[in-house]
Amino acid sequence: MKRQSLVAYGEPLQSTEIETPEPTGTEVLVRVTHCGVCHSDLHLHEGYFDLGDGKQLDVRATRSLPFTFGHEIAGEVVALGPEAGPEAATGVEIGSRYAVYPWIGCGNCSRCHRGDEHLCEVQRHIGIYVDGGYATHVMVPHPRYLIDITGIDPMLAGSYMCSGLTTYSALKKTGAYLNDGPLLILGMGGLGMMGLQFARAMTDQPIVAADISPQKRQAALDLGATMAVDPTDKEARKAIFAQVGKISAVTDYVGTPETINFAQSVVTRGSVIVVAGLMGGRFSMSSAMFGIKAMSLMGTYAGSLTEARDMIEMVRNGRIAKIPVDPRPLAAANQALEDLRDGRVTGRVVLTP
Repeated sequence: MKRQSLVAYGEPLQSTEIETPEPTGTEVLVRVTHCGVCHSDLHLHEGYFDLGDGKQLDVRATRSLPFTFGHEIAGEVVALGPEAGPEAATGVEIGSRYAVYPWIGCGNCSRCHRGDEHLCEVQRHIGIYVDGGYATHVMVPHPRYLIDITGIDPMLAGSYMCSGLTTYSALKKTGAYLNDGPLLILGMGGLGMMGLQFARAMTDQPIVAADISPQKRQAALDLGATMAVDPTDKEARKAIFAQVGKISAVTDYVGTPETINFAQSVVTRGSVIVVAGLMGGRFSMSSAMFGIKAMSLMGTYAGSLTEARDMIEMVRNGRIAKIPVDPRPLAAANQALEDLRDGRVTGRVVLTP
């Protein structure tokens, strides 16, 4: 099997090749047809997350090199382990196409048992801690992590497992606030564009898109946003209040001090801000504002397997419009990362091994 692998942090990925593995036990071997390129891959490539004030969260010790990124995977089952075959009655068949749920935990702790496997302390996330989909093949530990994508565009099916699931779960966390008033979406990259489509299916309230890029703001308007603003514009706050009023719920897919500060400046009393972005930095605000505004600020990480299946059904039922996709060959993985780092991507880059 061929891969684009990390051989040194911060250095270009290299083409590597190993023998295609044979599945054992409950394992399933998937031939990768599509794999999205996610912004979190940039942080993993650099080997750290920015914590602000010159501090970093070093993640280099959590994987051995060479390592293969890619957690937005769709593909075709080509081999089954003996405990995953027809006699196991899993419903997974050779030749069928699936999206891979990558947020895998230990399967034994209380979090896993209640369905929050993505929050397990023993993280076996495909493409994050275990070799992923920047490759011709990927090994999945159990059939339950495969989600049928019949009727879904395979070009986007894998990306729904991260950008789709993250945005869906973030919107679910806004709860009743989502329908109390206008929604603000911060960051109109792959996550934000996907979030806009799920938001349109989940609320009738006005949706405000915010991004520093004029092209991305226009793309958001073209895809159904009520209005689009540049959050660095001093007049943006007034423009939002004039057109839609104060914001009831925010989903932030950037996650910088600037975006969170902008969010808290435009929300109404009794509101919620959900932060999914991992750009980093150190955020601070007056603690009194939490009480004065009765405001909630929370984080979100990916989503559960149940949420993934519910989200895919929304897509299958035609409730979610497609976002822009830029398909590229596997060998173009380095350029895809560079374009993402430089903000030249609208929607999602998808590698096609």
